[in-house]
Amino acid sequence: MMSWVRFTVTATAFALVTLISVPLQYFFLKAGWGLRKRFPIFYHRIVARLLGLRIHMHGDMATQRPLLLAANHASWTDIVVLGALKELSFIAKIEVASWPLFGMLSKLQRSVFVEREKRGKTHDQASEIATRLAAGDVMVLFAEGTTSDGNRVLPFKTSLFGAAQVAIRETSVETVTVQPVAIAYTRVHGMPMGRFHRPIISWPGDVPLGPSLIGLLKDGAIDVDVWFGEPMTIDSKTNRKTLAWLMEKRVREMMLSSLLGRDLVAPADETPESAAPVDSAILKERKKL
Repeated sequence: MMSWVRFTVTATAFALVTLISVPLQYFFLKAGWGLRKRFPIFYHRIVARLLGLRIHMHGDMATQRPLLLAANHASWTDIVVLGALKELSFIAKIEVASWPLFGMLSKLQRSVFVEREKRGKTHDQASEIATRLAAGDVMVLFAEGTTSDGNRVLPFKTSLFGAAQVAIRETSVETVTVQPVAIAYTRVHGMPMGRFHRPIISWPGDVPLGPSLIGLLKDGAIDVDVWFGEPMTIDSKTNRKTLAWLMEKRVREMMLSSLLGRDLVAPADETPESAAPVDSAILKERKKL
């Protein structure tokens, strides 16, 4: 009974906040005001509180621009979590644009929609992302290409990492910073979540969105760790596939450190503040394998 009371109250509050926020953000976008970038943070923080998400940030987003964030993707709530922390926009699959409500919210967040399965459009899509990067927008790439069960990191797809290099070739920027970001859901009502309870928050691709949203509104009280890893500076000579491999490795390490309750210790020859060219960093990684 109490879970349904919570659902009713939370759903009503979510609907009211969204009804007020949508026209405001639409106006900010049309007017071109700076609030169009800052207002989504305010909205996501309210939604995160309503959903019962307690966000714990480790490290910080890199200050260098252009900046591409490469993150794992366990749930639709990842957007709320990251959106509540920083000014950023998302790279989303084209299907999201047609979803009821969430498609509209994604557009108001200034998301870039891509068709991952159509290789012929890869360059055009990368060019659009590159233009946004060169303009100073921080873009979030969910590099797995789909959502997972929240217990692991799926292999990173390499195609859209090319957007960083397109930004170098087609705009005036000489380098782009790429930063790994790990999102790990760790506790429910203060207790370790574990594999059994992680479906409360995870949203694999075959699970309908509606039941996932209703379940979270009923349960709530979820702790989530967000790790901002070591940023890497890439240039026109950087290998896209090697870059994707390195980002995947670092995201997996950060995520597992949260799920297993371990401290994440930077190797002696790397520091979180460094932003060395990616190829030399990869050589260091390979020496440790």
